[in-house]
Amino acid sequence: MTTAACTPATAEGWRTLHNRHTGERLRIRRVEREGQTWLELDGTLGPHQEGPPLHIHHFETEEGTVRAGRLSASIDGRVVTVDAGGAAVLPAGSAHRWWNAGDETVHFAGVVRPLVDLDVFLESAFDVINRSRKGRPSLFYMAHLAWRHRQTQTTLFAPRWLQRVLVPAVVLIGTALGRYRGSGWPGCPRSARPAAAGATGAAVEA
Repeated sequence: MTTAACTPATAEGWRTLHNRHTGERLRIRRVEREGQTWLELDGTLGPHQEGPPLHIHHFETEEGTVRAGRLSASIDGRVVTVDAGGAAVLPAGSAHRWWNAGDETVHFAGVVRPLVDLDVFLESAFDVINRSRKGRPSLFYMAHLAWRHRQTQTTLFAPRWLQRVLVPAVVLIGTALGRYRGSGWPGCPRSARPAAAGATGAAVEA
């Protein structure tokens, strides 16, 4: 894992992921609430920057509050904007993406519940993105990430029916070419770790 992609957890349990292309910073940590494991999020994205591509968390709901700026999002094709102080909910199973169309940095804080594997997926995704050219993440490594998380996370870079054929084919070719040998390749699952645990019932810092 490159230092550009991830910094070690702090004493409070936060781990920071950084997208070197867009400047997005995302702090994550696991917490126990209501008898479940949740993932706390605390992130920023600079003016006029794109967030993640259209994607689906199949079993996890993402929700939180915009602390500063204006967040724009597409949720199942419906575009919404949320100003500072407003809340946003991205339901499990929804196809969504978000971005910053404004002139000031967006700060968003919230949770993902119940956590399945989003923290592990995100760490690998940031690693692949940071070790690729801007806007052109490696097809071999993104395909491997998509394949091993296919039951829980989907990035909609192509129609889902096409992905069912394309992704395993690319992984098969990548395996034959030796792209996944060892543990130093971008997004290698051996390098992806669950987020550290924060205090039970901890709240995102203001």
